[in-house]
Amino acid sequence: MQALLKPLLELAEYEDIVKKKKEAPGVLMLTGCVNSQKTHMMYALSDGCCYKVIACSSEAKAKQIYEEYRFLDAAISFYPAKDLLFYQADIRSKELISQRMQVIQAVLKGEPITVVASFDAFMDALLPKEMIKSRVIKICSDETLNLDELSVKLAQCGYDREIEVAGPGQFAVRGGIIDIFSYTDETPVRIELWDDEIDSIRFFDVESQRSVEKIQTYDVFPATEWILSEDEIDAGFEKVKDEVEKQLVTLGNDKKKKTQQEMDACNRLRHAYADFERTRDYSKFILSFTDEIEGFTDYFPKDETVFVLDEPDRIMERMELISYEYEESMKNRLEGGYVVASQTKLMRPIAEVYKNMQSSRLMLLSSLDYKPKMLKPADYLRIDARSISSYNNSFEYLADDINKYKRTGYRVVLVCNSRTRAARIVADLEELGTQSYFSEDYDKEIMPGTVMVTYGNIHRGFEYPLIGFVIITENDIFTSRTRKKQKKKYEGRSIAGFNELNVGDYVVHEMHGLGVYKGIEKITVEGVEKDYIKIEYAGNSNLYVLATQLDRLQKYAASDTEKKPKLNKLGSVEWNKTKAKVHGAVEEIAKDLVELYSIRQNQKGYAFGPDTVWQKEFEEMFPYEETDDQLNAIADTKADMESTRIMDRLICGDVGYGKTEVAIRAAFKAVQEGKQVAYLVPTTILAQQHFNTFEQRMKNFPLKVAQLSSFRTNKEIKETLADLKKGFVDVVIGTHRLLSKDVEFKDLGLLIIDEEQRFGVAHKEKIKKLKNNIDVLTLSATPIPRTLHMSLVGIRDMSVLEEPPVDRVPIQTFVTEHNDEMIREAINRELARGGQVYYVYNRVRSIDEAAAHIQELVPQANVAFAHGQMEKRELEKIMVDFINGDIDVLISTTIIETGMDISNVNTMIIEDADKFGLSQLYQLRGRVGRSNRTAYAFLLYRRDRMLTEVAEKRLSAIREFSDFGSGFKIAMKDLEIRGAGNVLGKSQHGHMAAVGYDLYCKMLNEAVNDLKGIKNEYSFETNVDLSVDAYIPSTYIKSEYQKLDIYKRIAAIESEEELSDMKDELVDRYGSLSTPAVNLLNIALIKSMAHKIGIMEMKGTIEDGPSGCYKTVMKVYPKAEINTEAIPDFIDSFGGAMKLVSGSQPQFIWRVTKKKYNNAGEYLTGIKEMLKLMQNKLQL
Repeated sequence: MQALLKPLLELAEYEDIVKKKKEAPGVLMLTGCVNSQKTHMMYALSDGCCYKVIACSSEAKAKQIYEEYRFLDAAISFYPAKDLLFYQADIRSKELISQRMQVIQAVLKGEPITVVASFDAFMDALLPKEMIKSRVIKICSDETLNLDELSVKLAQCGYDREIEVAGPGQFAVRGGIIDIFSYTDETPVRIELWDDEIDSIRFFDVESQRSVEKIQTYDVFPATEWILSEDEIDAGFEKVKDEVEKQLVTLGNDKKKKTQQEMDACNRLRHAYADFERTRDYSKFILSFTDEIEGFTDYFPKDETVFVLDEPDRIMERMELISYEYEESMKNRLEGGYVVASQTKLMRPIAEVYKNMQSSRLMLLSSLDYKPKMLKPADYLRIDARSISSYNNSFEYLADDINKYKRTGYRVVLVCNSRTRAARIVADLEELGTQSYFSEDYDKEIMPGTVMVTYGNIHRGFEYPLIGFVIITENDIFTSRTRKKQKKKYEGRSIAGFNELNVGDYVVHEMHGLGVYKGIEKITVEGVEKDYIKIEYAGNSNLYVLATQLDRLQKYAASDTEKKPKLNKLGSVEWNKTKAKVHGAVEEIAKDLVELYSIRQNQKGYAFGPDTVWQKEFEEMFPYEETDDQLNAIADTKADMESTRIMDRLICGDVGYGKTEVAIRAAFKAVQEGKQVAYLVPTTILAQQHFNTFEQRMKNFPLKVAQLSSFRTNKEIKETLADLKKGFVDVVIGTHRLLSKDVEFKDLGLLIIDEEQRFGVAHKEKIKKLKNNIDVLTLSATPIPRTLHMSLVGIRDMSVLEEPPVDRVPIQTFVTEHNDEMIREAINRELARGGQVYYVYNRVRSIDEAAAHIQELVPQANVAFAHGQMEKRELEKIMVDFINGDIDVLISTTIIETGMDISNVNTMIIEDADKFGLSQLYQLRGRVGRSNRTAYAFLLYRRDRMLTEVAEKRLSAIREFSDFGSGFKIAMKDLEIRGAGNVLGKSQHGHMAAVGYDLYCKMLNEAVNDLKGIKNEYSFETNVDLSVDAYIPSTYIKSEYQKLDIYKRIAAIESEEELSDMKDELVDRYGSLSTPAVNLLNIALIKSMAHKIGIMEMKGTIEDGPSGCYKTVMKVYPKAEINTEAIPDFIDSFGGAMKLVSGSQPQFIWRVTKKKYNNAGEYLTGIKEMLKLMQNKLQL
């Protein structure tokens, strides 16, 4: 970064600062600093120090400095503050702990690091650094390891034991293999033991559970900030018990006559203690468990650290406010019986933190001269720096200023957020006669009188007039303040693979219908052991399915999860009737789809040209990093528009997955060629919202966006209609008002339909007329499942956005008991930062009372309520007031679940969260966290008299949800089924429920293939029954869910490559394979090969005799497509060992002596070779 640092060496004050910094520790104050110049100075002054710690007054400011500093130095970390007010919640998001532990780990390792944080991050208590260091578990290859001891240590270090590692903070043990996923690593680690010796240590991929690379040593860092020994925990419990008893006396528990208030407070405290005993979550009472605590500032070695405070007075002002807020809140909580006395002292005093910082080098940066409170600077130095005034999109002014700078010998640096924009600026300046050059070589010195344009991220420009050095940023030139967010790797799991099956779940067997899954049983038949899946049907009859035939079994899923389906009877015709009925419906729908496709193929539409420079510039102004799915959808949409074929593309993706951006880019492309765009939405509120979005995104370009909805006056609507006809309006956004007869376009080129399934039949007919030979883009918020997507490929153009957007800022989720104090604090906290609050209350009858109660809690807020039974106009008015920020707190039923997108709402409180389904919670929570502020979601439950076990189960479901574990996948499954209904039409829902969703998709796929002339597989099931032990030993995979998953995947093996791949994975995940397990893999492949040839049944027995003999009988499907002329040649090649028995049920019989195959493994290999030969010679 010499290019940006070298000019500072000419600054006399800079030399003074460097000199003073090298002297003894003390406080140095620099005044005259402005905006982003502070970050530049922080970077320049931190040279030569191992640790740099930057503190700001707020999290927003800290994040801004973090973004800027990262441009100058990548080794910077953001350390988030722990929210001490809400830290009492039962369940908290792990995202925060993860970020904090990563920074703590870097400090413990002694790596040079720059940390930026808001000042309140230094005010909470931590265990001493050495104590955490002593708990790091070191693992080395070839050493011995006691698995039980390691499991106990990991649990003490905050790791959760799971069946399979799916996210950070978890570990899993399977036999002699242990998997650990630390917060501080991107991938988990797998340790394999040979007896008690470590055989190998390797990183593995969470998605595939396969190993990635081998390592020799590994350090397991704690997954929590609080690690205590058993003795400390026991002593702490006693202390808490004493404290609770003392507190009960203070609250008036000994009085004979107690007021209602006192009784409530005592009850709350007893409940809180009972919960604490049950959950053993001692982090809430940490001061009762340990006397040794430090602050984060104590973690840094004094002589190797420089602390930097940005605007110390502003920090002081904010910290006083936070301390006051904390003290008041704790006073109220103490009186209300929510906490005990030691829980109110978790915040360290400001003076203590300052004292600590002053024992190192401490630098204060400020724009004005003043004496900072509580700090005594040894020296004051003033830097002469100035801000750059904004050019408000005027390029001529910019060129004039740059020419003035050049004439006076200034070194000028222009920093752009995108490389394309940087190259454009160089070209535009040249047109105006100003020479400049583009470079990303930051070590090359900038010569006086030259202009360097580069790519980076600085918020505001600044100038050092004394040394002739100026930095101008893109934000100074253009008014739109957008920046790309760094992209994190997408860690999510694909929805397609989710098939978790538990005992008691409904399953569908393709041949026998709907039953209940009862688990895996090992059964021995004629001395041969195999695993069977037990399914119970109506009338208590049971079906045992061989584990290798699991591909015929699916988990039953229908859109109405509450309604119990009716079980089928084994051996009855009822199931076949149901299947036949659904088959007819499926063929109809497939016919419609294929017809529609062929009609579209034969029509010609308008072909748009390739992307222009404007298009690129417009796209770069999108403030976030696009996901891969989004980029693919955008590319596909543009390709459709540029071809002569009429576009009819469906974009499916969940709330907040970026569908609107795809539509905006398509609209911009259409408008550039003089075409008009109509954007059709189902509700007035959405019309208003999209209108605001389009206007915001397109304001720097000469485009006119108009709105047609009931929010517009008659006069405005008339004007818009006239302008549309003349072609003055480029994009019109509206409700079904757009479909009225009086709406005429001059040249409509693109129709965008949002949430098509929410329009009525009459509207759909009008849309069809409007669609006539123009490009159409349809958006749907319910995700479309991959199974369905595959069967529609080539019929309906679809783009599926499965990848969640790069987390803007993770949503902090708290699960806690209903608590007025916390509600008041959560609302006040959000209002204090100028935000708004959603309060979900799902009972229409008493919603007005709930609103009145909230108004009492926060009298200064403007509270309103909304529900679906209100008069339409009244509801719309409330919603618009809320969108415009006139309402602070909106108490609402779940109507906000669909489509509302307000970036200013970043706190959501959900009452009785345990009564919601996971998919509902997931969609509701998606309404907040849509900006760059930290968002909060509070899921409240009421303490009721239900059994604690049931309550625990509900809470654990929500806990899964707060970590986005499998709860997220359940939610997605529920949404997928809704999505399937949207694409195929509501009438198909009944058919889907009749046979279960997966089987429905399979039938649809086959019907489409028939119409396209693609050959489907034989519909019969091949049974393979060989006298060979074939099962997965229960000691090999202990978890039934994992075993089922593996069985299902084994049943799907179709080639030697897949078999070998499966073998590698099993060895990698569970250790070496036993003979029965290897046999099982081979039988699965044999079954697949036999099915392709047309063999219905394969039975293998061992015949007794002098030498013994393997006898294999293969019954062939009478209609199998076999080359009969080649049969004699095939039989001859076995020299008498193979014969064919013809008739109504033809069968091949193959006899081989035991001399040829010594064991079962060799026999199975022989069968595979025989089937390969049969495939080559007999298959048509």
